[in-house]
Amino acid sequence: MKITLIDPLTVNDELVEEQKNKLEKMGHEFEYYKESANSDDEIIERLKKSDVAIITNKKFSKKVVDNTNLKLIDVAFTGVDHVAVESAKEKGIVVENASGYSDISVAELVFGMIISILRKFKDNRENLSGENNDLLGETLNGKKVGVIGTGKIGQRVIKLLSAFGAQIIAYNRTEKQEMKDMGVKYVTLDELLSTSDIVTVHLPLNDSTKGFLNSDKLNLIKKDSILINCARGPIIDNDALADLLNEGKIRAAGIDVFDMEPPLKDDYKLKNAKNVLITNHIAYYTKEAMVERANIVFDNLYKFLDGKIQNEVK
Repeated sequence: MKITLIDPLTVNDELVEEQKNKLEKMGHEFEYYKESANSDDEIIERLKKSDVAIITNKKFSKKVVDNTNLKLIDVAFTGVDHVAVESAKEKGIVVENASGYSDISVAELVFGMIISILRKFKDNRENLSGENNDLLGETLNGKKVGVIGTGKIGQRVIKLLSAFGAQIIAYNRTEKQEMKDMGVKYVTLDELLSTSDIVTVHLPLNDSTKGFLNSDKLNLIKKDSILINCARGPIIDNDALADLLNEGKIRAAGIDVFDMEPPLKDDYKLKNAKNVLITNHIAYYTKEAMVERANIVFDNLYKFLDGKIQNEVK
């Protein structure tokens, strides 16, 4: 088979070369690119004779799917909303992802954002030359934290919250016994939003979660609360969130994901809102996660070549 890695995996070339040599010894052809394509036509050209495409989080459109003869789309990412999955299924193409590669990285950024907001991290050099100190912070210990979504990342966040001494409540379609055994109390979404000091979102993006936290739900959040979203941007109505931040109806927000991939337009409301800590979709982006991602992707590939399917996107 011909296997094509169309996007860089952000790992050392030696790792990719090692996989290339292994695949070629197995009788396969492996081609990889160090820069992403700039258009659908360029992607189609790269995949002209390919059986397998390894991709990252760049858009993989219906046009691309329809103009290739792939057997497998091996996605080096957790979410697949950038992939024309239904079109692939119609053509009998298997789609697999790298779920779980960045669980630790995302959970740690959530805590970085919470602590940054509670302890007022910013450029504080002016405090070194004056007597005034406006950095009276707060501890996470004792805070009521509402976790929306108790999948793998939500569970990791909960375990870290427990170590900090937070009081944890959660909302999820199904209650997880392991979390309940840790003392987590499952509540309704409205109760979580209206009683939590900190709300952190850990839902996947699908038809049922798009716009999940709309204006009405966001208005339930307490005025002195903090909202964190390191999950998927369209889960939250970001324009409504920007309005609430500007009106002082939500204390602060830490946001890593948006309705679009960065760079954000200059007039993007949330970009210019008050009391918002913004990062440009980097929660997953650590050295360790990139290596783990590559390992999962190639493991998916070898299993597929051996006639087995794992991490399939249904």
